[in-house]
Amino acid sequence: MSVEENKALVRRFWEEVFNKRNLAVADELLAADSINYEAPPGMTREGPESVKQIIPMLTAAFPDYHISLEEMIAEGDKVVVRTTVSGTHQGTFMGIPPTGKHFTQQQIHIVRIVDGKGVEHRAVRDDLSMLQQLGVLPAPGHESSAGAR
Repeated sequence: MSVEENKALVRRFWEEVFNKRNLAVADELLAADSINYEAPPGMTREGPESVKQIIPMLTAAFPDYHISLEEMIAEGDKVVVRTTVSGTHQGTFMGIPPTGKHFTQQQIHIVRIVDGKGVEHRAVRDDLSMLQQLGVLPAPGHESSAGAR
C-alpha cells in the first residue's frame, strides 16, 4: 500500500471505530494477529478483540469520548498521528468513580501497516494531565481534591 493509502486506513480507523463506535470495522482494518501494546492491564493485546474491549470500557466511562486527528505523518509502513482526545467522566474508569469532569488529552499514536491491515499499535499519552483534569490527582502546587472526599 502507498503512504497515502496507509494514512487513509488510519484515519478511517479513528473515525469509524472510535468516534462512530462501529466495532465491526476493526475486523476489516486490523490483522487477526495484530498487537496493541497500549491495551490496559487485564485486556487482550491481540487482534481486533483488543479494540472491541477497550472502546466499550472508554465509552462507559466517557460517553462523549471523541478523538480529533490533528496531524498525520507517514513513511514506509508506519503512520504517526497526533490526536486530541476528550470526554466527560460519567462512569467508572479503571476503578475511578465518576467525577463529572471533562478532560482534554494529547496523544501520539504509531501504527504499523502490512498488507492493508494494522499490525502494531503504540502510543504516548498524557495520562497525568488527564487524571489532574478529572480531579483524581492534584495539579502541581494545588491541594488534592481527592483527599477531601
